[in-house]
Amino acid sequence: MKIFNKSCLIVIGALGLFCSCNLDDYQGGSGTSDLTFNKIGSLINGTGGEGFAEISAFDPETAKLFVINPNDVELSVWNLSDPSSPVAGTDIPLNGIPNSVAVNDGIVAVALENAADKQAEGTIAIYEAESQTLLNTYPAGALPDMVTFSPDGKYIIAANEGEPNDEYTNDPEGSVTIIDVISGEVFEVDFRAFNGRKIGNDFRVFGPGATLAQDIEPEYIAISDDSKTAYVVLQENNGIATIDLRSKTVRSIIGLGVKDYSLAMNQLDASDKDGIVGNFQNWPVLGFYHPDAITFARVRGARFLITANEGDARDYDGYSEEERVKDLELDPTAYPDAATLQLDENLGRLKTTTANGDIDGDGDVDQIYVYGGRSFTIWSTSGHKIYDSGDQIAKTILELDLDAFNSNEGDGTDKRSDDKGAEPEAVEILEVGRSTLLFVGLERTGGVMIYDISNPVNPKFIDWLRDTTDISPEGLITVKAEDSPTGNALVIVTHEVSNSVAIYEIK
Repeated sequence: MKIFNKSCLIVIGALGLFCSCNLDDYQGGSGTSDLTFNKIGSLINGTGGEGFAEISAFDPETAKLFVINPNDVELSVWNLSDPSSPVAGTDIPLNGIPNSVAVNDGIVAVALENAADKQAEGTIAIYEAESQTLLNTYPAGALPDMVTFSPDGKYIIAANEGEPNDEYTNDPEGSVTIIDVISGEVFEVDFRAFNGRKIGNDFRVFGPGATLAQDIEPEYIAISDDSKTAYVVLQENNGIATIDLRSKTVRSIIGLGVKDYSLAMNQLDASDKDGIVGNFQNWPVLGFYHPDAITFARVRGARFLITANEGDARDYDGYSEEERVKDLELDPTAYPDAATLQLDENLGRLKTTTANGDIDGDGDVDQIYVYGGRSFTIWSTSGHKIYDSGDQIAKTILELDLDAFNSNEGDGTDKRSDDKGAEPEAVEILEVGRSTLLFVGLERTGGVMIYDISNPVNPKFIDWLRDTTDISPEGLITVKAEDSPTGNALVIVTHEVSNSVAIYEIK
């Protein structure tokens, strides 16, 4: 099996030393072309409308799947000893609204927001997976939205989003909670040291009257394979914070820059009212990446971060940044063809922000910004962009299923073209043989796209896992073959609208 040929591209700098070969010359283990992905099981969690299944975590020791169920304020439990026939277990009632769950070495951690006051401190609750007994509770910051374990199991880390109330009169600081599993010590890492600093590279601080520490909203966390560093997505801010887990301090905050939709590889269908499905064009707009989920990957010795660039706007009763392009006053010099651009069939319907764009402060918009990259991006751990999927998610879906193109949770084609497209929401990786697979969940269009990223500068699309009865994937986990009840790797996808969990087996 040929792993490297003689014509490798050597990348030096942000990656250190990395040899990039075309994937035609790199096949990994048995080759991803030999893999099959079959849905072998599913379950419906709860009854009624949406919101009974959001995030899941799997415990290999007990073969239990723990599913966040905010509507019933509980942690639902399923036995996956036979994944083709999941069996409902005894659910765990919770003292707070669950937002996230993680499992490590038979211990279950649940992130709970304060049920009485969303802006108040939350809680991290710890359970034993086997007995499902409560072991301990720990204080967390306002609105703990994601929780995870470090790979070595030493730390539990929670991203405390600190969202404002709807009137925008109470905006708590965002923070990260670090729990030392052995000692039980709790450390809350804040961002106050960065107040007054300009981060740059299109990092956004824009909440009314907010300090940087208040404006920051930690969304998701990835941990390095050596358990020394946490990488925290700050979605609305368009940035990533790096936290040293040993010193419990913020090492850096970076902006992620913007995506230029005037470039050939970044074409955009910008309207849901143009009468054309897949009307890809280049437009004079920039997009904030605004990632939701992030994962850490080590590929052939090099370290990477991978983000799902969903996009997100602040839209509250007390403050909203959302506006359509047709309702903006565009600078006549920057946009001499404004009248044409602002037609519904062009850019008129496209959602944009009023928080950015008035560069010279004269009251009109000099640059149109939109939400999200409609893509996944592979970054170096220092924030240098290695690869972005450009417009390929949308174009791939158009080719595979025209009716699903920019659909809205199964409700009609082209519905989300004016907003954030397919909305890549979740990302996970899995090592299969010598190949590294990337799974990207699409919140609006549905399904999970699979890529071989064994060559991180040139990922290859493999497949699209999709059952139309499963609507709006929110949670995505992978299970290694050695941890799987079937002996083969699994992909488990939790859907917040259909309340379904889909189980795929990789052979």
